[in-house]
Amino acid sequence: MPKTSARLLALLSLLQARRDWPGALLAERLDVSPRTVRRDVDRLRELGYPIVTTKGPEGGYRLGAGTRLPPLLFDDEQAVALAVALRIAITTGAGLEEAAARALNTVRQVMPARLRHRIDSLQVTAVERSAAPRVDSGVLMAISGAVHAREVLRFDYATAAPAAAGESAPTPPRRVEPHHLVTRGGRWYLVAWDLDRGDWRTFRVDRISPRTPTGPRFTPRELPGGTVATFVASRFSGSDGSGGWPCHGEVILDLPATEVSPFVHDGVVEELGPHRCRLVLGSWSWPALAATLGRFDADIEVVSPTELKDAFAHLAHRYAKAAAKPTGGKG
Repeated sequence: MPKTSARLLALLSLLQARRDWPGALLAERLDVSPRTVRRDVDRLRELGYPIVTTKGPEGGYRLGAGTRLPPLLFDDEQAVALAVALRIAITTGAGLEEAAARALNTVRQVMPARLRHRIDSLQVTAVERSAAPRVDSGVLMAISGAVHAREVLRFDYATAAPAAAGESAPTPPRRVEPHHLVTRGGRWYLVAWDLDRGDWRTFRVDRISPRTPTGPRFTPRELPGGTVATFVASRFSGSDGSGGWPCHGEVILDLPATEVSPFVHDGVVEELGPHRCRLVLGSWSWPALAATLGRFDADIEVVSPTELKDAFAHLAHRYAKAAAKPTGGKG
């Protein structure tokens, strides 16, 4: 029979591996008597593990939720996954950086040397295109709770620019059916159905101040595009959320298809010869699409539509004016 301490760890590992365990099966796995299993369960309870006795013909045990966090037992892969998740959490801007760093240090200290080496070899650096604002973790939890409970969320929403002097009239709180919390480009967003505007909206979480209590429960609506990833990508590309870009154009470039393909992502490239290709590409506006195509530094023939040709003319006029001005900021 294994020593008591080793047996307790083995029992705890089994209880964490599945929801319900018949007492007889636990005794068989541990190669002990059912009476020993009962004593070991009592010892684990004394250590703070909320083990529930289940009813039934055979009786059994279940590891439940308690009022405090007892010591946990992880296998090697679980420990590595936890440490990786904590290291990534330090870079998310969710207001949990200090807590995640302390938790990572705690996990790392008790790891065997072979696992500690694996974790130390993973270095994650957050490179932000802009200084993304930090989000209060309490706000994230409040929003997440409303999403999970499917309860109407009320909140004050700060605008991008402060109100001018004399324009301090209070604005009513927003009322939404929260659908998803998402992260994009280092920022946190709430995807929700705006009850007052009757449309889907995305809200920056760093501008949200939740109000309590939450509202009534609701039945989730179908999100345009089918998935939250598709919806968010569409909204940030300027479309109506059903997928795709609002502006599509077709051009012929005097470049090989092999030189164009790596830089168009969701575009379609067709080879027309060793030095020409057809490109179908989308963007959030016609000038933006024309500017994107211009970066290939090659002769361009617009196939369609007329709006794209007009955008090239508009940019050509703007660039000609810029080129005509003297340098040095004068004129």
